[in-house]
Amino acid sequence: MSVEILSRIQFALTVSFHFLYPPMTIGLGMLLVIMEGLYLKTKNPLFHQLAHFWTKIFGLIFAIGVATGIVMEFEFGTNWAAYSRFVGDIFGSALAAEGIFAFFLESGFLALLLFGWDKVGPKTHFFATCMVCLGSHFSAIWILIANSWMQTPAGFHLERITGAPHTFAQ
Repeated sequence: MSVEILSRIQFALTVSFHFLYPPMTIGLGMLLVIMEGLYLKTKNPLFHQLAHFWTKIFGLIFAIGVATGIVMEFEFGTNWAAYSRFVGDIFGSALAAEGIFAFFLESGFLALLLFGWDKVGPKTHFFATCMVCLGSHFSAIWILIANSWMQTPAGFHLERITGAPHTFAQ
């Protein structure tokens, strides 16, 4: 097999996992907010047990999503280096915004969500759960922005620089 085919297989495997796990964290994050909110409202210990159990599953799914997402970003640069050079200023900006705004919000409160059950109050823990859920939704928005720009790259065009036949400028 050629390097090109192996690279495509590698990317397909990474994307297959990444296509599954981050959407699960988005949905499960919303369920955690609902379960913890119901616990705060009703004081029913069943909702607390459910939230505590599903938080462990959320942490595992989140870790797999992060691991595949980081690998996938490196694969963009290695498998499509020419594409990355031409559109990196635009496409890379959306990915960077996702990392800075959404992922840092999500991962910043993740420790409180996972390990803060007995260390912070229930309202603080609920706030951390809400922030993790909000961060995962922001993350999805930024990734959809990057993906939609790849499908319809509006607002950007390449122009050939005179005197340099293979160089392009914005």
